[in-house]
Amino acid sequence: MTVTTPAGFRAAGVAAGLKSTGAKDVALVVNDGPTFDSASVFTANRCKANPVLWSQEAVKDGTVRAVFLNSGGANCYTGPDGFQTTHQVAETVAGQLGVGAIDVVVCSTGLIGLTNPRDQVLAGARAAYAALSADGGAEAAQAIMTTDSVSKQVVVEGAGWTIGGMAKGAGMLAPQLATMLVVITTDAVVPAADLDTALRAATRVSFDRLDSDGCMSTNDTVTLMASGASGITPSLDDFTAALTQACTDLAMQLLADAEGADHEIAITVVNAASEDEAVEVARSVGRSNLFKAAIFGNDPNWGRVLASIGTTSAQFDPADLDVAMNGIWVCKQSTPHADPATVDLKPREVSVTIDLKAGSARATVWTNDLTHAYVHENSAYSS
Repeated sequence: MTVTTPAGFRAAGVAAGLKSTGAKDVALVVNDGPTFDSASVFTANRCKANPVLWSQEAVKDGTVRAVFLNSGGANCYTGPDGFQTTHQVAETVAGQLGVGAIDVVVCSTGLIGLTNPRDQVLAGARAAYAALSADGGAEAAQAIMTTDSVSKQVVVEGAGWTIGGMAKGAGMLAPQLATMLVVITTDAVVPAADLDTALRAATRVSFDRLDSDGCMSTNDTVTLMASGASGITPSLDDFTAALTQACTDLAMQLLADAEGADHEIAITVVNAASEDEAVEVARSVGRSNLFKAAIFGNDPNWGRVLASIGTTSAQFDPADLDVAMNGIWVCKQSTPHADPATVDLKPREVSVTIDLKAGSARATVWTNDLTHAYVHENSAYSS
């Protein structure tokens, strides 16, 4: 159940000394073909890390032969020297594979402003290449972890073809198009243009709907590679459905591992005028610290939901909003309805449903509660 489950891929995870713990911190995933089609999406943050700036150019031709990833340092805002490190990493990986550096995607994760020791990173790239294996997917998934408590992996089986994936992320989960670092592989035969169409459709309703803490990273990257090793060409609809399943599974794993969270909250907006407005409303509620703190305290405070809805530009009648928590309609027509004491918010999974009564569109955004542990984790991250 790894990125090497689909045929045509090798991977490795090694320790290069970037983490003070001595844990694995460099990963490499290689596409051995016979095809090398790819698609990628990146953070919408205007402040982008050096690996993102490099990789955005590398993927433009739709061909990616390998993805290099390191944890321990984001290589973001490290100046020209940091970009040169990214470039040399791509050159080192490409040289070992006998391909051009422009066919290598580079990803980094960790503290912003931290310069990755170039010699160690390059040594890690060489060690990862030497350790490449068809069984190396699990170790690669371990090597990209930072504050993650568990590695995140997925496999979805098609009709004679397979999708595999790995992800890292436990905070700063509000990326718009991607979420932290994700590598997805498939042995299906899918042209690059179709991969791009499928990936954007899949991430739009999975990673882009994950809004754990409203903080968008500078390094987020999702790269999809197709080896074509199965020899089977699925329909675009079938491939998109399977890819969406894989992305959603990984997104839920990221949600479950969000730093210090006690609750996983699904906010579903129904009967909106448009899907975009449904997302806007759900995201506004999910980013409300007052709402998130209430859920942490097992308090079904629907007033905080209505207050957040009111900050959006969505169409609705402020005097006619309905809100349910864990299936109990605590608010009808913007007034109290069921007794909030009947809502049990102790379970980890919480559902919030908002009826805007303005149309027929709907969308779900996933978030977490705001806990003491989250504040502690992120107050001590760099110290």
